Amino acid sequence: MLNKPRGIVTTRRDPQQRGTVYDCLAPELPFLSPVGRLDKASEGLLLLTNDTGWAEYLLNPASRVPKTYHVKIDRVADDRFIEALAQPVEDRGERLSAAAVRILRTGSRSSWIEIVLTEGRNRQVRRMVAAQGANVLRLVRVAIGTVVLGDLGKGQTRSLSDAEQAGVWSAPARDPNRLD
Repeated sequence: MLNKPRGIVTTRRDPQQRGTVYDCLAPELPFLSPVGRLDKASEGLLLLTNDTGWAEYLLNPASRVPKTYHVKIDRVADDRFIEALAQPVEDRGERLSAAAVRILRTGSRSSWIEIVLTEGRNRQVRRMVAAQGANVLRLVRVAIGTVVLGDLGKGQTRSLSDAEQAGVWSAPARDPNRLD
């Protein structure tokens, strides 16, 4: 697992010479591929593997492995905003929906919210938030299934334990009515 910092891209080589997630990996590691992506402006948990079956399972929407994001938005979220965000929206011919949404904390001009997805479409969280008239100021993926980012430093990596790897295989779909 890698705590991907903002400003680097999730690719092997970048024609624009930007930093990539591979710059964070120790050179002695075997070849690993990212499981999914986080855009340049996003940060947080990124899994890497050379096990294609495990990667396919994680990425397959039918697996319903929950991906949890903490998102700072440019407005104070209230119950009405959260209820609207929890409803599916159509954007660019795609149906976008969250498994769960809740307020984490609010300030005088912004809020942190938690969004749980069980499928991943390109820039889905940003598109869902924009559909409600807000902008994402910061987006951090904090968990994939049972694997939690925890206190892993930005740009740091660590191997998953056997229990964490197995836990992702058996991660039940998150009940959208439970926010624990």
